[in-house]
Amino acid sequence: MRQIILNILIAIAIFNGSSAALAQELQPQQAVPQRWMLEGWETDFSKATIRYNEVIDVIGRDNIPSIDDPEFKPVAREASIPGNEPVIGLELNGVARAYPLRIMMWHEIVNDQIGDTPIAVTYCPLCNTSIVFDRRIDGEAVEFGTSGKLRHSDLIMYDRTQQNWWQQFTGEAIAGTRAGEKLKAYPSRLMSLKLFRETYPDGDILVPDPRRIEQMGRNPYVGYDKSAKPFLFRGEIPDDINPMMRVALVQTPTPVGVALPLLQQQGEVSHEDLIFRWSVGQASALDRGEISQGRDVGNIEVVRQTDSGEEPVVHEVTFAFAARAFMSGLTILQ
Repeated sequence: MRQIILNILIAIAIFNGSSAALAQELQPQQAVPQRWMLEGWETDFSKATIRYNEVIDVIGRDNIPSIDDPEFKPVAREASIPGNEPVIGLELNGVARAYPLRIMMWHEIVNDQIGDTPIAVTYCPLCNTSIVFDRRIDGEAVEFGTSGKLRHSDLIMYDRTQQNWWQQFTGEAIAGTRAGEKLKAYPSRLMSLKLFRETYPDGDILVPDPRRIEQMGRNPYVGYDKSAKPFLFRGEIPDDINPMMRVALVQTPTPVGVALPLLQQQGEVSHEDLIFRWSVGQASALDRGEISQGRDVGNIEVVRQTDSGEEPVVHEVTFAFAARAFMSGLTILQ
């Protein structure tokens, strides 16, 4: 019966032209923590794809404020950010934009629009995951905010229309009316500001939000990516790889990861039709107190080789513990 219901949901999503695809099966109904109800959530908690005891409450909803009316300026005019600092680089609809981690660290979500495409640019510091999603559901643009909650140390987002909860790492709705659906992601990459400027000299860069202007350039997670274990993590720690090792991860169609040391050593690693590349010049945002002083972890690019040439691939540069938490059988080349 469950499979029949799931098939019906898939058919409805296709019929409605939803940009969200079905991802996981629903869990049996479970008790909802009373504190969530006291927080005033309007989420339909009767539907979920996860066990609620996997969720950790950290801070209040929207205490990390999303940027909903982003402003930009030409990257050629940006002179205050050191060139080795990381940005989320995106090219979409012929427009190139850079979202500096010195800003994303303090906001985690930017609700933006490029041409006719509404997007959510997201970053979770505890997993080091940066992913850009299409924020349309059934053809309608929604805004995303921070729930103040984590699962596997990863940001749980929520949409402000129905208050569904979405896992940032996978783009999946994990609780609410949309539970079991998945957002579309667009190729983007973590890259140094210098590399972005060289690649997209006519591109634009996000301007800091006045609400967090005093924190710009600071890393509140000093030494995090050199720690022995992740912060606020409930789950199994991998024993075949340093849990805080950076991994270039491609989730679909066949999940595969490449460990940073292997990429640093070889410069380029091929796996089936995928090519992973590494080059020097990007500071770790999660090392020193000042982002620009972080050690060089390099720039990673992932492309797919096709008959017509190379195409950028949706990927993320994350920590090994997170990659394994969300994909237990993941192959990591190292």
